[in-house]
Amino acid sequence: MPIALLMTTLAACTPAQDVAATPQTGATALATECRVPADDNWRLAASPDDRTRLRTYRDAWTDALAMVRARGQGGVVAEAGVLLEPDRALGTDPVPPTGTYQCRTIKLGIRDEGRPATTTLPAAPCTVRRDGDVLRLAQGQGAQRINGTLYPDTSARGVFLGTLALTDEPTPLRYGQDNLRDMVGLVERVADRRWRIVLPRPALESTLDVVEVTPGN
Repeated sequence: MPIALLMTTLAACTPAQDVAATPQTGATALATECRVPADDNWRLAASPDDRTRLRTYRDAWTDALAMVRARGQGGVVAEAGVLLEPDRALGTDPVPPTGTYQCRTIKLGIRDEGRPATTTLPAAPCTVRRDGDVLRLAQGQGAQRINGTLYPDTSARGVFLGTLALTDEPTPLRYGQDNLRDMVGLVERVADRRWRIVLPRPALESTLDVVEVTPGN
């Protein structure tokens, strides 16, 4: 479903502060964007720490890629192509529509010197479903599973707010219950029916997680 269908109650497009720093200047840009109504606005739900993490996501991405290349694992980045390139989003239909998908997480950078600079978790089934005015993403299998809400933000990108569940936990926490599990991410489309959720500075293991979302079988 195009992002515009999630924004039909907007009266107009107004100047608004962009999600993150521009790649050219590093400064927060003003852009004319269609913003969502207050009850669908991720800013009302996100913690101050997560708003900061999202605003500075590009710094986390730069740091993560530098660590990967410094450890001689740049081939992983090259092989992934547009998925791990910061400026390669298509700029339209950033939020995946309802349906069944495969979610695959690539973890970049390290918090523990004993870990590799890149780790790729096996793809696992995930779903996007409508819940009232918002979309929910749920990953039901895997050692690390993300679950949360996909918010529309601009015509180019959405925002994910959710939590991380681990292998032995049958039910994911609600967002806001534990800041070590809270996750915030930028949602973008990088190819036809291929999306990514960029999760800067998660509390566990890595500097940046990128979740690839592709149609399931």
